[in-house]
Amino acid sequence: MDMVSAISEAREQRFSWKNWSPARRREAMYGLIFISPWLIGFLIFTLFPMIASVVFSFMRFELANPDEATFIGFDNWIRLFRDDTLLLSLQVTFAFAVITLPIGMISAFLLAVLLNSEHLMGKNLFRTLFYAPTMIPLIAATLIWAQVLNPSDGWVNRLIESVGVGQLMGIDVRGVEGLRWLNDPNRPNLVWIAYTFIGLWGIGNGVLINLSALQGVPTELYDAARVDGASWLRRLWSITIPMISPVIFYNLVLSVIGLMQYFIVPWVLNGGSGDPEGRTMFYMIHFFKQGFVFQNMGYGATLAWLMFIIALGITVALFGTARYWVFYSGELDT
Repeated sequence: MDMVSAISEAREQRFSWKNWSPARRREAMYGLIFISPWLIGFLIFTLFPMIASVVFSFMRFELANPDEATFIGFDNWIRLFRDDTLLLSLQVTFAFAVITLPIGMISAFLLAVLLNSEHLMGKNLFRTLFYAPTMIPLIAATLIWAQVLNPSDGWVNRLIESVGVGQLMGIDVRGVEGLRWLNDPNRPNLVWIAYTFIGLWGIGNGVLINLSALQGVPTELYDAARVDGASWLRRLWSITIPMISPVIFYNLVLSVIGLMQYFIVPWVLNGGSGDPEGRTMFYMIHFFKQGFVFQNMGYGATLAWLMFIIALGITVALFGTARYWVFYSGELDT
């Protein structure tokens, strides 16, 4: 018997249930029992629905008439190329992501750097204040922001009016032609600014993740850089950012996937109408309306899988670029 066959046979005997001792079988059984709640939940709420959605994408299936479901082949997938609203929703989603993603990530990083400063007093207080908004349910927070951005008596317009910005702009901030943040046909891009503000209000998680990464950077690197005369900005660029680049990459991937699923804020504030001028017709709004408002579950499942493919492609592309800018301290040059 050659060496390869011997190794293969040894592996089969090692992993064969019949060759296990009673104690090992009992240990494996206990392990399966302990993870069974998760396995059952995964099968019922994740795997089976995913398989069902694949089947639905090839059917004409309406929630109101499930008995009338019919197989239509690739018609739902062909419909994607004729859906003008789909193209609009993709444009809106990606354009908004290009604007808000850098702002959110840079703001979270800079706040973390500030909270990690040895010169800042009351660090625990500021950390609590920045994280506290994330404890408020998103729908409740969105409703609060709807009042804050109210064009007549919202705090934002009152503040802008009080500091005289309205006079400089030549507009009556709280008038009929004033700043209507959520639905201004004359200034449709204002709604993206409002959504970005709302996103910045809830960056507490990103701040804490960046802060924990900053606290893990070896202090001797900064000491050596100071001895060499490196400035604060140089230390930030050459030490801090490379050392926490895995965390930056982690936040980037999660943020991209989250923006692809952006739904609650535009749905609560604008009701899924797409106003003003289609600026709030995000991809998930289009998907939700097709699947649950129009009850066209077959086409909705197709849209869901299209988003999965897009998000997967972007994630794979990000992982492909990671080797050029993400540094892991345990890696060695080869």
